[in-house]
Amino acid sequence: MIVRHRYLDRITPFIDKPLIKVVTGIRRCGKSTLLKQIADSILEKGIDKSKVLFINKELFEFDFIKNYPDLHHYVTSKNTCDSGTCYLFIDEVQEIQDWEKAVNSFLAEGKYDIFISGSNARMLSSDLATLIAGRYVEFRMYPLAYAEFLDFLKMTHVIETCGDPFMEYIKYGGFPGLHYLVWDEEVIRQYLSSLYHTVVLKDVVIRNQIRDVAILNRVFNFIATNCGNITTAKSIRDYWKSHGRNLSTDTVINYIQFAMDALLIHQVKRFDIQDKRTLETFEKYFLSDTGFSFVTIGNIPSQISGKLENIVLIELLSRGFIVTIGKNNQQEIDFIASRGNDKLYIQVCTTLVGDQVWEREYSAFRGIQDHYPKLIVSLDTTGFSTNTEGVKWMNIKDFLLDMQ
Repeated sequence: MIVRHRYLDRITPFIDKPLIKVVTGIRRCGKSTLLKQIADSILEKGIDKSKVLFINKELFEFDFIKNYPDLHHYVTSKNTCDSGTCYLFIDEVQEIQDWEKAVNSFLAEGKYDIFISGSNARMLSSDLATLIAGRYVEFRMYPLAYAEFLDFLKMTHVIETCGDPFMEYIKYGGFPGLHYLVWDEEVIRQYLSSLYHTVVLKDVVIRNQIRDVAILNRVFNFIATNCGNITTAKSIRDYWKSHGRNLSTDTVINYIQFAMDALLIHQVKRFDIQDKRTLETFEKYFLSDTGFSFVTIGNIPSQISGKLENIVLIELLSRGFIVTIGKNNQQEIDFIASRGNDKLYIQVCTTLVGDQVWEREYSAFRGIQDHYPKLIVSLDTTGFSTNTEGVKWMNIKDFLLDMQ
């Protein structure tokens, strides 16, 4: 089992601290495995196994836990915490009605160290979640970044039979479950299609009582086709209207929010560099994983640029960066990534071949007065100065593997 240190190492300092550790992320991104690895690290310290209680709401044996009284009764009936700390893990906690009431009670008792996971971005923004406000720390988890993808390929020996690993990553994405399959396009397509429809059904359709799934799929397909482009509800509505499909703007807005809540897509806002403010219009949307593009709109060569941006975004987010799009006067910078006192500006493109292409990408940085790193990353492997007037070029694979 591969340890995903970029998450485990962030959570470890909070073990045995009086805060609820919350791991959120799209289904099948690895949350359950991460919780198990945390539990294993606790047991390795000599903690008695009876002190570690693991509830996985995706398993039938825990189906009887429907609401917070059920949860409270089950945990307290185990009698594992008469002395010392009990380590409580609840996987997919959002499946338990009003779970916050029970978890708040466990925290108040002072004898539980609590770890929970969920597949909904808004599970901590409900009215009930105010019960634990200020007493939790959230860790957002993502499908595999490229370096992790390579680790999984090597572990399962798939790397010996697959094609170019990076092109496979672009095409199929980074869900860990891929690496336990026969590395065959049709097998992978079936797995990703099943996963996509599971997320849509459980985390969007049922949760939000959607009647017309076809409309939701149209909205998602438009976003998948336009990764890296500014997208508005109006542009989605107008596109489908031109194809004889009527959607209201309000419906599109709602469905985008539902998809964001299910962590199917990520919204990236624009930041005005000169005015130093976040703009509330003309955002961009990206997929939680490029594999969903493969199973919804197909592997379209013209989409490669948007997929590269998507991959860079997931890498930055998984490293704990806050990411925006840069508005630099009339120019646009693909990403501004901020983390603590660190910041970097990034342009992503397929190739820099051609004077006009280089000038377009390079000119986006002109007028920026600070001295934070400015990068252009592309599929090119050689032929470009690695540092021109403070702007550094890197091969995108090197960037993803060197990223810290």
